[in-house]
Amino acid sequence: METRTEPTGLEFGRCYTAVQSRDRRFDGVFYTAVRTTGIYCRPSCPARTPAAANVSFHRTAAAAQTAGYRACKRCLPDATPGSPEWDVAATVAGRAMRLIGDGVVDREGVEGLAARLGYTSRHLSRLLTAELGAGPLALARTQRAQTARALVESTTLSLTDVAFAAGFSSVRQFNETMQEVYAATPSELRGRRGAVRSAPGGIELRIAVRTPFLGSGLLRFLATRAIPGVEVAEVRDDGSGWYARTLDLPHGPGTARVELADLPGPGTSYVALRLVLDDLRDTAAAVARMRALLDADADPVAIDAHLGADLVLAPLVERRPGLRVPGHVDGAELAVRAVLGQQVTVVAARTAAARLVASHGRPYATSTDGLTHLFPDAATVAGMDPADFKMPRARGRALVGLSAALATGELMLDRGPDRADVRHRLLALPGIGPWTADYIALRALGHPDVWLPTDIGVRNALAAHPGAVAEGWAPWRSYALLHLWTSLEG
Repeated sequence: METRTEPTGLEFGRCYTAVQSRDRRFDGVFYTAVRTTGIYCRPSCPARTPAAANVSFHRTAAAAQTAGYRACKRCLPDATPGSPEWDVAATVAGRAMRLIGDGVVDREGVEGLAARLGYTSRHLSRLLTAELGAGPLALARTQRAQTARALVESTTLSLTDVAFAAGFSSVRQFNETMQEVYAATPSELRGRRGAVRSAPGGIELRIAVRTPFLGSGLLRFLATRAIPGVEVAEVRDDGSGWYARTLDLPHGPGTARVELADLPGPGTSYVALRLVLDDLRDTAAAVARMRALLDADADPVAIDAHLGADLVLAPLVERRPGLRVPGHVDGAELAVRAVLGQQVTVVAARTAAARLVASHGRPYATSTDGLTHLFPDAATVAGMDPADFKMPRARGRALVGLSAALATGELMLDRGPDRADVRHRLLALPGIGPWTADYIALRALGHPDVWLPTDIGVRNALAAHPGAVAEGWAPWRSYALLHLWTSLEG
């Protein structure tokens, strides 16, 4: 097998072997373009394996499209999880992909994306083209097309509504892009698949996840910490259930509900998602934020294999394969909740957050029982008197100071900024110590290698294993952390 390297750094032989074995673990990691057919596929496409001389490999669907290829109608290569490398390495390209998925280019343009990442738009375009094979406009265009296809095929929204919900500036642009990317008009795509009837006012979609996926563990974590008014969850006897919450999105509020259950693997499966949005333009942002919450792009096979080789973690990994690190939909909210949770129990932190929502949250009428408010935004919390919080005065001042930094934009807690820079800025704020900064990195920034050595739960879990060496668990210490926390549940 060839050992040549593709222009974007992909090793040809390794990629081709994955295609030959139809390895689902690589879906979303790279894409296979076939010169003789003019299409690109996911590695696990069930079609006959093309000859090695006829294929090339690309890191993104946008790169394949830029090279002149159309999406395969059989394997739907755009309906895959994202690459886990974007969170592991957290390079500029990976951070850009997270922000593009959230719709930053559609809302703020390439200049806005570049400013968030700390580059000029020209330099950012060069970086993304070199690493991902496509510039920010092409990457955003692919994101819009993927969102539009999902809406066309899974909802009964009018095609005009789909166009604007996906971020297109005109129906003409929508039609031309769909024809170019999928070799079919939006009407043909809808007729081919048939629309799924959505509940009134809602959009029914699916989130692709790599399996195994321990949905029950994720659900328990979220349900235990759910803030009344903002979140609600139901856990069934078998561990499955659902989680719903309100969302404060760029163009208006909304709600999201996901069905969670354990999904065996290895492979790719889907989690059902229902959105109710005040503004359909927030569809991509809502999906991206719920994907972050579910840690949908993780590679559980690689993570479990690495951690399972350790004597301390092996029995925990065997018991809970596919355990995820719960992310969050809003970095500012998570940061406030982290400070509320300093040096108190989970129950006490939840009570404090519920009190804050009841007194300063924005009322929001929803169709889901129990969802009544949006979490207070950073500006609201920044304007409060530290004495208003039923906690030590110093912690109240820390909460107000943190919120002020978030409200002014001095501190950003989406997945765009450099993680080391975010940690430095957090630690510079009064009352924010390493535990709080790292907990924020764990859940708001999606950092896969966070370790909290002073955490009481970690200490209790490791009490029987004094010789454990956490350094050997890198680069997946966040997942080791979740295994240790979860082991305390019995």
